[in-house]
Amino acid sequence: MAIRAITFDFWDTIVRADTPATRRRRRLAIAEVLETRGLSVDHDQIDGAFDEAWNRFDASWALGEQFTGHHAAETVLEVLGHTDDDVRREVIEAYVTAPQSMDLLLTDNLVATIEQVRAAGLRVGIVCDVGLTPSVVLRHYLERHGVLGLFDHWSFSDEVGVYKPHAAIFEHALSGLGGIDPVEAAHIGDLRRTDVAGALGMGMLSLRYRGVTDDDPSHGPEADVVVDDHAQVPSILGL
Repeated sequence: MAIRAITFDFWDTIVRADTPATRRRRRLAIAEVLETRGLSVDHDQIDGAFDEAWNRFDASWALGEQFTGHHAAETVLEVLGHTDDDVRREVIEAYVTAPQSMDLLLTDNLVATIEQVRAAGLRVGIVCDVGLTPSVVLRHYLERHGVLGLFDHWSFSDEVGVYKPHAAIFEHALSGLGGIDPVEAAHIGDLRRTDVAGALGMGMLSLRYRGVTDDDPSHGPEADVVVDDHAQVPSILGL
């Protein structure tokens, strides 16, 4: 059956993640809040709090339980021992919004590929586990690159309420793209456990993108097709 729509994962499929830079930006933003409030700042302690927040996120993500940037910020506050309402509010705001000004890069040949796919009449969406950066910031990244309008629909985990590979987030995407039947859709992403397993479970064509990272075989099933460059996608879809 002909493919009528394709959905893209976000991190390391659309946008290259820079976890160390994001962490530094957040640490400096929180340190500034504490300094402004006249509180002691220990960067190693903040890093330790970040480690605890990430461990809690990773465990929740594996279980399919929502753990957002807001939850991470609350964890940081818990570890640092700050309970003042004003400090809590400012630290949460700093944690969540600090990455917004970062200049993250799009993956190679992404824009030309999406333009070609759209020109062939396919609908294009995003299915994304946001991690600890909220969807409002992810949309901001796309706007800064001038590509937000290339997508017809967005299914972000913090808005839908579930993570991949849960069927509900893919159903949300297919419904938003016009009620596309799963067998008429493809999904491309870098992770076996979430992207590949989720797409295969829906009956979608699964493409594993390894242009940035090559996921370990022990993490889940292999995709129908492995893609090293987005430029391969149109021909894979029969365009």
